[in-house]
This record gives sequence, structure tokens and C-alpha cells, in this order.
Amino acid sequence: MGRILAICISEKRGVQKTHIQNALLKQNWGIEGDAHAGEWHRQVSLISADKIDEFRKKGAHVDFGAFGENIVAEGIDFASLPVGTRLKCADAVLELTQIGKECRSHCAIYKAVGDCIMPREGVFARVLKDGKIAEGDCIEVLPAEGKRPFRAAVITLSDKAFKGEQEDKSGEVVALRLTEAGYRVEDRIILPDEAELLTKKLVDLADRRQLDLVITTGGTGFAPRDVTPEATLAAAEKNAPGISEAMRAYSMSITPRAMLSRGVSVIRKKTLIINLPGSPKACSESLDCILEPLFHGIGILRGEEGECAVRQGE
Repeated sequence: MGRILAICISEKRGVQKTHIQNALLKQNWGIEGDAHAGEWHRQVSLISADKIDEFRKKGAHVDFGAFGENIVAEGIDFASLPVGTRLKCADAVLELTQIGKECRSHCAIYKAVGDCIMPREGVFARVLKDGKIAEGDCIEVLPAEGKRPFRAAVITLSDKAFKGEQEDKSGEVVALRLTEAGYRVEDRIILPDEAELLTKKLVDLADRRQLDLVITTGGTGFAPRDVTPEATLAAAEKNAPGISEAMRAYSMSITPRAMLSRGVSVIRKKTLIINLPGSPKACSESLDCILEPLFHGIGILRGEEGECAVRQGE
């Protein structure tokens, strides 16, 4: 159980947030009147008051809202909670969606002190239920309600799709198949065939978003700009070669050209990352091969299944 010490909003992004006494949290939107509200996963930002106190001891004179946070609370270490945790404050309910953030350009605080706590201590949430909140309100961590659905993202690697010159049919196929299988597809992303961009995105989805599964499509062939496997290996902590070997073996029964796919499958933290080919047909065929056993593998990564389990729900 914690207590809200401050509520802060800003009408524009990139500026320090200012205090308000109370606020309206709107479902799937965020805090009414805040520039960061919207239909995305970072609708509300939170930070623990003790982390700000520790920062102040370094000599930094910072007010609440200086790090861009919406809610400051005492009594809860937000950064230690897993993504998916639900928080209740008055009638409002939040769900944590991201822990920490990438600092793309150093803020005024970092330039003055040489440090900023938001990238490692700030957390983000979406609003699941409307409600009014005020300074002094209690905020509590709600107990988990059974098994959480598997959460996934789909990344399409295509220069043409990134430029809007080509429709992302492969990403659409993968997202639809995952949804039909019971996954909650949190993100569909289109990137150019740039290794560094993909590696950074995979790290973000695994470390900060804590997704269960990330599937990429495209960039696995022999073309000069096909760099998906190399970018994926750069983000990997463990290799999971059997998945890609199984997909190639299955596809070889359909076309011998399947041997030309260089896709890899790896693990980072508790996130499984799998490369699929770039064509919609090949993506669907690959998923025919792996979707069922993936339930067991991801369940093991989550710590919800043992080595002898069959599959989720059986």
C-alpha cells in the first residue's frame, strides 16, 4: 500500500510537468489534460518518492514533475514490479506496461547533475478503468487474476514498407495468427533494414516492455540489406536454434528454397524472439509449424510450466 504525494501534468511534451491537486484518469487514454495521454502504452508515468529523495541527496534541487512523471507515490517501489501488475487508486485501475525508458537526448537535469533517474526508475502504465485521483489518495498493488495472456509484438523489416511504398501484409498475417492463438499483440512495428535500429528495439521490448514473444518478419535472406539475423543475435542472451531449424525443415517440404532462410531464434531475459521470412505465405507456413509448441516454451520462460508440461490450458 502506498500514498500519492504529487500529481503532475503538462500541456506540451518535453517540458517539466506542474502540480495539480487532483486529476481524472480516463480509460485507455491517461490523465485528462496531459500531453502524454493517448491511445498507446505509456499513458501515465509513475516514480517512487524515495528514488527522488535519493537523487536530491546528490545535490540536485528538483521538484516533483521534473523528471516528466505524472504520479509520485511513497510506499511502493514501482521499478521492482513486473509489467502487467495492476494498481488501484480510488476507483481508477492502472496496468504497468513498461519499466524504465531509453534516454534519447539528455535532459536539463542530466546536464546539470550528470544523472537522471527516469530511464531506470520511472514506470509507465495504461488506464484500465476511469477514476478521479487526488494527492493523499492511497495506491495499492492488486493481486494477479489467474494467468496473464501471452503478450507479443510483431516487427516488420522492410525499407519499402517503412517508407509507405508497400503494404505490410506479412506483419498483418503474423499479428492475426497470434491474436487467433490467444496472444495479446501489444505492438506492430515497421522498421527499415537497419541492424542497429532492430537491435535497440528488441532490447527495449524485452527489457522494458517485458514481452513474452517478439516475431520479426523480413530481412532473413541473402540480399545485402538483409541483416535481421545479425541484429537479433546482437540482442540475444541465449540461442534457441531448434525453433528455426524446425521451421526450415517444415518449409523444405514445401519448397527447397527454404534452405536459403537465415532466420534465428533467441532468448533475451524472459522474451523469446523469432525471425520469420518476409513473405506472408512463408510466415503463415512457419507459424503452422511452431505455434503449438511455443505455448510450452513461453510457459517455461515465465516460470508457469515445468519441463514435462504439454501446453497451456491442457
